[in-house]
Amino acid sequence: MTRTTLRLLVCLGLSLTPAIAAAQAPPMPTPGPEHAVLKEDVGTWDATVEMVMPGAPAMPASKGVETNVLSCNGLCLVTDFKGEMMGAPFQGHGVSTWDPAKKKYVGSWSDSMAAGLAVTEATWDPAKKTMTGTMEAPDGNGGTAKMRSTVEYTAGKRVFSMFMPGPDGKEMSTMRITYTKRP
Repeated sequence: MTRTTLRLLVCLGLSLTPAIAAAQAPPMPTPGPEHAVLKEDVGTWDATVEMVMPGAPAMPASKGVETNVLSCNGLCLVTDFKGEMMGAPFQGHGVSTWDPAKKKYVGSWSDSMAAGLAVTEATWDPAKKTMTGTMEAPDGNGGTAKMRSTVEYTAGKRVFSMFMPGPDGKEMSTMRITYTKRP
């Protein structure tokens, strides 16, 4: 084989590489009906946060603002929350999406009150307009805490409730956030 023939074959191979890669690439995902649920949260929401720590009396309610945008070509919801919790400034950031393999909504959450990343999974009940999920998050003691959550939707409002085991091991409500959508 001559050097000219070798160069020609190399050039031909390099020129075909993008075409071969494109022919083998899977189709790009597009938003489906499951993503319409995420779209309901888009916008700016005023929040009233009520917290109860296990074994302690309820804390005074605090205020916050949550801003949600669709990202990744409409495939995920990006959440930013700013407010005050337990008398201190608070920031939180989340990403949620539909996982077609799990047939569930999955997400992550990180905030200024906990080191680490919380992982969520949830299902949507269209008849009740309620999202029911679980969250596994760092507990601050080197372990993880498992929580359950619900989000109930009504016109222009949604209520997020979080539940976790209390001191007696029975599930108790630890947080309730009432969101009102800004026009």
